[in-house]
Amino acid sequence: MRILLDTSFILPTLGITVSGVTPEAIKFLAEVPPIQIYYSRFSVLESLWVATRIADAKFDAETFQLGLRSIIEGRRYKRVEEDSEIFKEAFRLYRLGHKDMIDNILYASALSLGLMLLTLDDQLKKFVLGKQLKDIFVSPDQLAAAQKV
Repeated sequence: MRILLDTSFILPTLGITVSGVTPEAIKFLAEVPPIQIYYSRFSVLESLWVATRIADAKFDAETFQLGLRSIIEGRRYKRVEEDSEIFKEAFRLYRLGHKDMIDNILYASALSLGLMLLTLDDQLKKFVLGKQLKDIFVSPDQLAAAQKV
């Protein structure tokens, strides 16, 4: 199984807690070899935006930097390469009414590259399903269940 991580699943690796993303889920992703994990440079950008909003006494810059190195330079994560068709599709989603361009790029990337999109974003899911677009979403529970089969 090939999975593109939504930003919410990258943030814990950077030391940023996300409601709904348990340490067990992150550990599961890291340890299950049949799952190929992909990330987008746009999730890294979004992670930087999140970090700037919370950069205070509780923010651990060293953990953040180590996490970035792990994602970008390590061997576990693979970066998707967005092309013009992906951006064209992301813009189409925007014009259809979904205004979060990072989410649009992630969905369009996963769709174009034949990946599942691991996300907790119910708003994006509802939008895609409401527009009768392809359901490429996977949840942590679905991943765990698929691995038990």
